[in-house]
Amino acid sequence: MPLSGKQKHIIALLADGKFHSGTGLSLALGISRSAIWKHLHGLADLGLQPVAVNGKGYRLEQPIEFLSADKISAYIDPSAKNYLASLEIHDQIDSTNRYLADQAILGRLASGSVCLAEHQTAGRGRRGRCWVSPFGSNVYLSLLWRFPQGIANTAGLSLAAGVAVIRALRALGMGQMGLKWPNDIYHQGKKLGGILIEVAGEADGPCHAVIGLGLNVYLPERQAVGISPAWTDLSRISETPLIGRNLLVARLLDYLLNLLPDFENYGLAYFIDEWRGYDCLRGKNARLFIGGQQREGMVLGVDDNGLLLLGQANGAIQAFASGEVSFHDT
Repeated sequence: MPLSGKQKHIIALLADGKFHSGTGLSLALGISRSAIWKHLHGLADLGLQPVAVNGKGYRLEQPIEFLSADKISAYIDPSAKNYLASLEIHDQIDSTNRYLADQAILGRLASGSVCLAEHQTAGRGRRGRCWVSPFGSNVYLSLLWRFPQGIANTAGLSLAAGVAVIRALRALGMGQMGLKWPNDIYHQGKKLGGILIEVAGEADGPCHAVIGLGLNVYLPERQAVGISPAWTDLSRISETPLIGRNLLVARLLDYLLNLLPDFENYGLAYFIDEWRGYDCLRGKNARLFIGGQQREGMVLGVDDNGLLLLGQANGAIQAFASGEVSFHDT
């Protein structure tokens, strides 16, 4: 669902993060100042809240770099571009994962198709949770990959995708990143992003996976009210000027697209030792929630199949394929 021409125009004018007078915006858009005010007020629906200062005008809280297929294509490594079938960027969409999943079932998109959005109206995390998605602020990326040999071949994909994300962030000079089983990106005990894998198809035949990645680049405090667990974004942890989202997306695609053929050929075993090196849960006391039940114990890492190992007080070790882990970083 695209933005209106006036909405996109006013965001583009404010994207530099500088102050713009109401009169200047009115002249640029060819509408009255009262109409400008209404459009600015309506940006709240996109998660944007312009700052107004008497005598200066209006500006956004943070400059916006619009996503550009041309810029991403220029940044992406040729080795990854070989696997990139298509790249779509939507101003606004309900969910990039849902869009690719629907298109995949209809057979309209090839393996390696990518969908990005500036804003999601129904972004999803695990267990149906809403993913906060302010316009032009973060990365909302989904990638379709087709597996010809059945759903069993996708086991452990969320862990492997996490390895690709850490590789990309480290290549951009962002260290101290970790992975929280089974699919979260962490930095020093705070959640930076998450991965959502949705698989459909035949048990022993063609199937596909949609790999969804939400990564916080700039998340305003007011947008994050009520988010649990503790969160962070790249603007808070970067020691250098924040890189543009187009370069960030290109590096993420570099590592995701180059990882997937190896995952398809060798499975999780090819990546499990590297994943263990990024594990930020190992050695911590935690609670695992499965449905209405919970287990407590010390996280002992993951087994070769990517199952969580939880040590009990009596010395027993249990392996879990799914669940939600809660822990306190100390």
